[in-house]
Amino acid sequence: MDVIIFTLLGFGFLSGIRHAFDADHIAAVSTMVSKHKSVRKSSLLGMFWGFGHAISLFVIGLIILLLKITIPKKIVLSLELIVGIMLVILGVNSLFIIKRNKIHFHKHKHGKEEHTHFHSHKLEENHNHAHAPLKQSLFIGVIHGLAGSAALTLLVLATVKSFWIGITYIFSFGLGSIMGMMLISSIISLPFLLISNKFQTTQKLLSISSGFISAVIGLTIIYNIGVMSY
Repeated sequence: MDVIIFTLLGFGFLSGIRHAFDADHIAAVSTMVSKHKSVRKSSLLGMFWGFGHAISLFVIGLIILLLKITIPKKIVLSLELIVGIMLVILGVNSLFIIKRNKIHFHKHKHGKEEHTHFHSHKLEENHNHAHAPLKQSLFIGVIHGLAGSAALTLLVLATVKSFWIGITYIFSFGLGSIMGMMLISSIISLPFLLISNKFQTTQKLLSISSGFISAVIGLTIIYNIGVMSY
């Protein structure tokens, strides 16, 4: 019995870490991390995402274990659709912030050579409260948990007859998700941290890329769900 529990703990933890590396998870957190130049703050964002994900996972798993039900495919697809829409909103919002700050391409010449770089007529200001990004990350984690964890954990929970073994797996999976997303957030923040303010063009390109990739992944999810629905 002890061997089974420890095996589930290890399997759940490693599965949670791997689950955190899904493309839609990375895309979502990158749009938030790109706004910060601190590994600590980025790690906190990842941790709160993991907490939100674990909350959804626990609630869904508890319902499945207690009521011994399966979640209808239509509901799972609807939740995934919400994730797709959310990724598009996050991506477009990141691009909108750059536009709102009047960041644009500016050309100038040095002799016969013409250079193009980013230029802004508005200093960056942060009007958000300190806890707002953390709440946003928690909310996004909850949505991702509702969409992805239901289908993922059904594969294991459906074969688990013991309530407490199921809870053990959920706990270890959630812990793995938290640790995995903290690691991802920290890694994503490194380019923004290591590139000094002298390379603002590169920083802005990274921010634009994160927003664009998030929107594209979101649109891809929406498209795939539309295909599956017909």
